[in-house]
Amino acid sequence: MSEARDLRISSWPGRGESGGAAAMRSGSIRRRDVAKKRQHQQHQQEEMEESVVAAAHRHGSEATCEPLGIFYCPWQTSVIDDDDDEWRERRRREEQAWTQIFSKIIVQWGHWFSHIVAGSGAWVGSVLHRVVTRRHDNGAKIADYDLTPIQEERLHKLQQRLEVPFDGTRSEHQEALMSLWRFAFPGCELRSLVTEKWKEMGWQGSDPSTDFRGGGFVSLENLLFLAEKYPKSFHRLLHKEGGKRAVWEYPFAVAGINVSFMLIQMLDLRSAKPSSTSGLNFLKLLAEDETAFDILYCIAFEMMDYEWLAMHATYMEFNAVLTITRQRLERELSLKEVTYVKDLPAYTLLCQ
Repeated sequence: MSEARDLRISSWPGRGESGGAAAMRSGSIRRRDVAKKRQHQQHQQEEMEESVVAAAHRHGSEATCEPLGIFYCPWQTSVIDDDDDEWRERRRREEQAWTQIFSKIIVQWGHWFSHIVAGSGAWVGSVLHRVVTRRHDNGAKIADYDLTPIQEERLHKLQQRLEVPFDGTRSEHQEALMSLWRFAFPGCELRSLVTEKWKEMGWQGSDPSTDFRGGGFVSLENLLFLAEKYPKSFHRLLHKEGGKRAVWEYPFAVAGINVSFMLIQMLDLRSAKPSSTSGLNFLKLLAEDETAFDILYCIAFEMMDYEWLAMHATYMEFNAVLTITRQRLERELSLKEVTYVKDLPAYTLLCQ
């Protein structure tokens, strides 16, 4: 252990070998002994290198000196004698040379720094302008963005749908819930709106109306749209078909409500005008197709399930999967080649 420690210490920059260090501490070596001590030091250096090679071989190292990090200091390989005029003159010239080098470096740094300071005002200003513009870009676009008549009309209708809460006492809401039952359990008669079988569809309890608080009636409309327009996707998602599934899977119905809620937030549909880039891009799709929101919901649900399988996720990771789904959907909405909602690359995930 002491031998290895001595080798490490001698390898640090600024640490001399034992002979040289002893010579520095003594300060009384005479000129006639310099040559002899230089020969002695060279002999010690050769012995040390041989010991390093031997130690490396003993530890099975292929590179003999590299693992130990040996650094050689040329200015410390000679014995220093205060009476050696030749050595002092050589040292003086070296110090003078280093002083000139550092002076040139400092001058160059000074010029470089002056250029930075001179141009920093415009440079920093442009950077800050870009940052502020990006942060407030959405608001600026909205301030200068005029909705077309068709966009304004369809956005208003969609926002009216968002304001309708689910009400289990309303006949049209009850009928919608029964329609969803028929899609999920064909051939199975629904005798009461409150039944334990709802749990098989992914509701938290026997009464689905308690799960609509976050999404409202529109989340039920979204599920019905998926079942009517893309029945194969509906049943595949409901019954968790395809892929390697987790023991604790996400509940289908509650997941669907969360997808609706995520879309409303992402598109900023509760504002008078969408203030997000995704919302602005969505308005273009809405102008081309009045059902763009419902189709986008179906796409998002399929994307969520795709990411779920790709991540080998479990129940406790649902929020993380939903976040990734949102990010991917935002990227697709920003694609320039997307004019219609069915142009989105993820639309191919849907099965009719």
